Amino acid sequence: MTGIGKKGAASFVGGDWGTSQLRLFLCDAQGAVLDSRTGPGAADAGGNFSDVFQCLAARWEDSLGPLPVVLCGMVGSSIGWLQAPYVACPTMPERIADACVTLHGGVVHIVPGLSCRNRFDAPDFLRGEETQILGALQLAPELRQGRWLLCLPGTHTKWVALEDGSVREFLTAPTGELFAVLRDHSVLVHKHERVGTSTDAETFKEGLAQFNAFPHVQLLHRLFECRSRELSGELGTPAAYLSGLLIASDVLGALRVLSSFSEARLVYVIGSSELTRLYATALASHGYEASQVEGAAASRAGLAQVHRRLSQGGSA
Repeated sequence: MTGIGKKGAASFVGGDWGTSQLRLFLCDAQGAVLDSRTGPGAADAGGNFSDVFQCLAARWEDSLGPLPVVLCGMVGSSIGWLQAPYVACPTMPERIADACVTLHGGVVHIVPGLSCRNRFDAPDFLRGEETQILGALQLAPELRQGRWLLCLPGTHTKWVALEDGSVREFLTAPTGELFAVLRDHSVLVHKHERVGTSTDAETFKEGLAQFNAFPHVQLLHRLFECRSRELSGELGTPAAYLSGLLIASDVLGALRVLSSFSEARLVYVIGSSELTRLYATALASHGYEASQVEGAAASRAGLAQVHRRLSQGGSA
């Protein structure tokens, strides 16, 4: 935890309250972090969201007085503090901030998620990533003009189509969840590989290459190779090969559906450094460049943008 800094410099409290962790930030008007705290995620808060928040933020309030609060993530879900409705796509970024729901007499603002009907005529939803999208529009202003494709890799990877700054549609792939399930609960991966998420780069690239060599083949017909190639002595780290197969399938499938939003063959990849690197490698195998944006920075920038719009009466 860092120092609070000068009294008066703080403008608002921002928080990314996910399923497994709360990351809370004391920020100035530009969104720069002056102090930070961490706490239990929505799944572990036991329904005591107000108490958890007050405990973590009490030091700031004691020193600086009450400050406006902007929270995103699962805090606004059915297991959260207060359910924030989804904003239907297509939508402009301003509508996301305007649709915040409030608590504590209007002091606490919870950012809503987004919904759409995807290309396969199925309902799709995201929550938390909308704030990273808002942040990306601030960190990369070029996204406000033209058609762009964003990739937000994670447990449930989101592929988001932008047009002139408007979120037109998106597509979800449970790539990270499927990797974890197969790694931890199948015979495809050795037990000693079921700790951590690091991967062998060369074996990961081999998984990419093998999938791309037969792009017409269903992923289901490739997965057992993680086991068979290990048995034949061709693989030392099946988990890395599995990661390569899954991410290759994710990337190729998304490009086939949404490539019209990447006319410059450039995709903005927003997330952790490890995941953005893996997806950048997969995109490069199809001749696409990846502009990597740090996910936490995008989230903080998005929270700051919501705060600015709310504090200026919806005119930011």
